[in-house]
Amino acid sequence: MSTVSLIEVKTARDLKNFIDFPMQLYKHNKNYVPSLINDEKNVWNPKENPALAYSDAKQFLAYKDEKIVGRVAAILNHKEEKELGISKVRFGWLDFINDFEVSEALINAVITFAKEKNIKKIEGPMGFTNLDKAGMLIMGFDKLATMIGLYNFEYYSEHLEKLGLVKEKEWVEYEMDFPTVLSEKVKKFSDLVAQKYKLKVLDFKNKKEIIPYIEPMFKLLDQTYNTLSTYTPITDEQIKTYKEKYFPFIDKNYIICVEDENHNLVSFAVTMPSYSKALQKSKGKLFPFGWWHFLQAGKKNDRANFYLIGIHPEYQRRGVTAIIFKEIFVRFNKMGIKFAETNPELEENKGVQALWQDYNPTNHKRRRTYSKEL
Repeated sequence: MSTVSLIEVKTARDLKNFIDFPMQLYKHNKNYVPSLINDEKNVWNPKENPALAYSDAKQFLAYKDEKIVGRVAAILNHKEEKELGISKVRFGWLDFINDFEVSEALINAVITFAKEKNIKKIEGPMGFTNLDKAGMLIMGFDKLATMIGLYNFEYYSEHLEKLGLVKEKEWVEYEMDFPTVLSEKVKKFSDLVAQKYKLKVLDFKNKKEIIPYIEPMFKLLDQTYNTLSTYTPITDEQIKTYKEKYFPFIDKNYIICVEDENHNLVSFAVTMPSYSKALQKSKGKLFPFGWWHFLQAGKKNDRANFYLIGIHPEYQRRGVTAIIFKEIFVRFNKMGIKFAETNPELEENKGVQALWQDYNPTNHKRRRTYSKEL
């Protein structure tokens, strides 16, 4: 009987194998959506990923019968440990064939890494920070993945539970059919709220006009979610990184910002056309021809994804979301969007989930992180 061997990723070839492995594993799966290969490379480049400056990380590849059969990364975020008092080793980029020996070897590598750092807890799958992809899919395996959501086989969670890991956090995602007619009630309420608080929706003429609002959006995101148990503050370096990573995909028509009479940002929503099929067709590469698939997805698409939504605490119970949704409705109808899918939301975050209640949302996906005390 052959045994599993692990190697630490050290060379450019190892990194290529690490990045390519899930594409081989899910080659025949119609719902898997690959990441952009260049983005995956940048994650492990200190010049591109500011989190590497305050984190220790190791990547491992599992081999059996001279074939790659699994991968995992172990991460210790020192900023999280020092500033928030959270002591844990994160693990992510976890993929493996349906072989318990393989999953056991990978998790044991994470445990060894944690013990070397004198850390008593592991949790994953997750990235370096809370803005990275997180949460193992536990429901919705028959649904197309999104650009910012992890996808995995159903057996993954079974393996982790068998290894003694338990549920730590859980996220829900919703899908909704966007209405073709907006109710008069929503229209009137939206107008009343705008008049009462002297709010207006910004009309961006081009993408350049959005740039000055990016940092305020992230600051507003901090204010919106800082009461959640899992939230960690966003750093200036992260803002810069995510602006560079996602700004190329942003369409001005999918960005909605609401400001008050003093030109302060009080609410925003970032949506995007679904790039899932474009990523599948391009196999995670923008060049030489992948960009064309993204261009087409931006021009003609009946599906959109909600990525970020932020509301200033002072306006969270004042009906500002009605303004956002009225504007989304107008724009989605012009662009032919019929279906919308939310970003993963913590199951405890009832406030955000309530935003979709008037649109008959269906909870179509669930995901969770698993942890183990050492």
